[in-house]
Amino acid sequence: MLAAILCAVLVACTASTVENAPPVREKNAPDREPIAASLDSNFAMSNNQFGFDLFAEVRQQNPDSNIFISPTSINLALLMAYNGAEGDTKAAIAQTLHLSSEDLDNINQNSAALMETLENLDENVQLTIANSLWTRQGIELKPDFLDRVSQFYNARAESLDFDDPSAVETINNWVADRTNDKIDGIIDRISPDNILFLINAIYFKGNWTVPFPEARTSDRPFTLADGSQKQHPLMSVTDEFDYLETDTFQAVFLPYGDGSLGFYIFLPQENTSLADFYANLNAENWQSWTQQLTRQRGTVALPKFKLEYGLSLNPALQNLGMAIAFDRNAADFSGLQEPPPSLAIDEVKHKSFIEVNEAGTEAAASTSVGVTATSVPVEEFEMTVDRPFGAAIADTETGTILFFGSIVDPVL
Repeated sequence: MLAAILCAVLVACTASTVENAPPVREKNAPDREPIAASLDSNFAMSNNQFGFDLFAEVRQQNPDSNIFISPTSINLALLMAYNGAEGDTKAAIAQTLHLSSEDLDNINQNSAALMETLENLDENVQLTIANSLWTRQGIELKPDFLDRVSQFYNARAESLDFDDPSAVETINNWVADRTNDKIDGIIDRISPDNILFLINAIYFKGNWTVPFPEARTSDRPFTLADGSQKQHPLMSVTDEFDYLETDTFQAVFLPYGDGSLGFYIFLPQENTSLADFYANLNAENWQSWTQQLTRQRGTVALPKFKLEYGLSLNPALQNLGMAIAFDRNAADFSGLQEPPPSLAIDEVKHKSFIEVNEAGTEAAASTSVGVTATSVPVEEFEMTVDRPFGAAIADTETGTILFFGSIVDPVL
């Protein structure tokens, strides 16, 4: 059941608005102007299908483990990178993200409209969506690329000394600030080849429209994937909810705030498996199932839980068709710099957090896309150590030399 909950959260838990506060505006980026174009429903469906594809890839690695990702966070970070891609790399990202068009204006308009829509659904639900890009000091990005990510993604752009150990802390602090300290350490190192990080951060907090009475929470048996059971706190509430039951699953929608946002739960029937449910999970079925929910009175028992999750998305994205973007010999991100250097995506990292209790849900996610410069091939050299030489053993972290000497007469 928990795995089904986490799967359903992919779409529900990253959508919301800010309670008693406007969306975060970056100090170094202009306020995003209202986008006239409305959100294309096909764009939203594409975002969902990418999320289901990605979830399936991640689940293959750990089929019996808890998984919690934010497709919206990952999608927005990759769309910023898409603005700097060209040629086959651009086409591969578009295919992976299920973009119906490679037209940048259309995609960016829809991205901005999506963020505006999410941020203005419910004033009683808190949401912040923030984007940023961090460049190595001395690196100049193309002005039109910077203009697009600033205008459509409200992305803060900042130059940092990547060789300074504090640069990692600076980026991680930005993420922590925008996720209410729920996500930290989105990057743990900056390699000498890294020239750019594209970061997205999402924070969500919503109270149930119909809270779970704390007095009804009790320890009850919870069956694990291997068939064994454990005692776990289950919350319980009785009210009218949007509900669907089929031969293979039960589904319910638990609303937050005014009901514009909610928590979908899909529970496979006892005569079927979670794997069977996932086999039929796609954007079309998701839309069909959620539209079939009807108002019914009933009781919902839901586990309380808190989960922190993190992973590198490189293998999953490569399997979904984006391998070229990671290939240092083939990737084309010439839309980022002039003259075009040889660039590739180094790593796409994702971290998430969710807590579900009687009052509601708190969730956060962050995605980092690291872009690295490919080393320029150099002429091979030859070194024959056949005369007296100096040698040292040194600590690479602090630069401390542990041993140093000169070898003038090597002996055995």
